[in-house]
Amino acid sequence: MTNPISEETLLELKAGDRVLLSGTIYTARDAAHKRMFEALQNGEQLPFDIAGQTIYYVGPTPAKPNQVIGSAGPTTSGRMDKYTPALLDKGLKGMVGKGYRSPEVIESMKKNKAVYFAAIGGSGALIARSIKSMEVIAYADLGPEAIHKLTVQNFPAVVIIDSEGNDWYQIGKQQFQEEGPV
Repeated sequence: MTNPISEETLLELKAGDRVLLSGTIYTARDAAHKRMFEALQNGEQLPFDIAGQTIYYVGPTPAKPNQVIGSAGPTTSGRMDKYTPALLDKGLKGMVGKGYRSPEVIESMKKNKAVYFAAIGGSGALIARSIKSMEVIAYADLGPEAIHKLTVQNFPAVVIIDSEGNDWYQIGKQQFQEEGPV
């Protein structure tokens, strides 16, 4: 699947789908989200055109020699929840992280037709192999939490919450309760 994700492709994604993301995605964690949120509140422009884009919740570690990036595992998405609806309202279409999302974020995702992907926690070194280039584009003073533009190829993820609000965490939990362990 190519990023930015087309609306047609986005609407076809269903909770539980496994995908390989390629193209451009942006990084942002807590501090960058706070700054973007404040910029919006102040009527300022965001540091990149967020419409149609995907943000990966990651603070990459420094690259070793001959590497594009160090370990690049996902961070807990819920820490961005208080800022996320405002970004979704501005056109954000995809988010990659780990963990649950708040009911407010899920409702905003449904309203704005967006998806939430999970990357596997603890697999940052493996995920880093799918990152082909990295460039700091904003908030360089935040170090690893700066906003980076990444070019990715076959970045592995799972659709956790689709644009209709179906939540794979809840679906899986319900299936387990009904069917028991495999």
